[in-house]
Amino acid sequence: MSIRVSALTKVYGGQKAVDGISFSADKGVLGFLGPNGAGKSTTMKILTGFIPQTSGTAEVCGFDVAKQSLEVRRHIGYLPENNPLYLDMYVKESLGFIAGIHKIASPQKRIDEVIEQTGLRVERHKKIGQLSKGYRQRVGLAQAILHNPDVLILDEPTTGLDPNQLIGIRQLITELGKSKTIILSTHIMQEVEAVCNKVIIINKGKIVADDNLQALKQKNGTSSLEDVFIKLTNENFYS
Repeated sequence: MSIRVSALTKVYGGQKAVDGISFSADKGVLGFLGPNGAGKSTTMKILTGFIPQTSGTAEVCGFDVAKQSLEVRRHIGYLPENNPLYLDMYVKESLGFIAGIHKIASPQKRIDEVIEQTGLRVERHKKIGQLSKGYRQRVGLAQAILHNPDVLILDEPTTGLDPNQLIGIRQLITELGKSKTIILSTHIMQEVEAVCNKVIIINKGKIVADDNLQALKQKNGTSSLEDVFIKLTNENFYS
C-alpha cells in the first residue's frame, strides 16, 4: 500500500481534530470527504509532514511521516487548500524554482511536459499574480506533480475553475490515478463520482465510511453520494 494510517490522532488543546483513524490507500483516486472541521485537512497535513501527529502512525511509500519526513516529501506531491504561490514569479520561473528544489534531471523538458498536462501553455510567460484563480490552481497542481511523485494529496484542487477547466483537471486527475495514489478532498460530490475509485467519509475526527462508491450507495439504500454524505455526517438528518 502507498499509504498506511493506523490509530492516527491529533489533539489541539482539549479538542481531538483527528480521533484514532486507520485506513490505507493504493493506486487510484481516493475521495476524502467530510464536513468543514471534520479533520480532513489535518489528516492531509500530517501525511505530508506539514504538522506532527499526537499519536498513531502514518506511512507513505513505506516511510514513516514522523521519522523519515524528507523521504516522504520526495514521494509526495501536495496541493493545499490555500495554494501558496510566489505571485511575483512567472509561471515557468516558479516551476524552474520547484524543479531546482527537487533536483530534477532535464528540468526544462519536464517543465514543458507539466505545462502541457495542466493546460498552462498560453499563460506560461505571465506572472502568477496576473493569472485568474483557476489558472493559479493549475500552477499549484503543476508544482505538485512536477517531480513525478508516487502519491498526490489534493485539497480542493478544482476551486475557482470554470466548467471547461473543471473537465480538463478531472481528466488529468483520472489519468494520474492510473499510476499514482491520489487522495482528493472536495465538497463537490459530482467530482467524487466522476474520478474516485474509493471513498472515505470522516466526521468529527472519526471515519464513518470507507468503501468503494457503489458499495457505499448500496449499504445506505440510495443512488446518490450526496444522500450518503448527509446521512452519515448530519446528526439532524432524521430529526
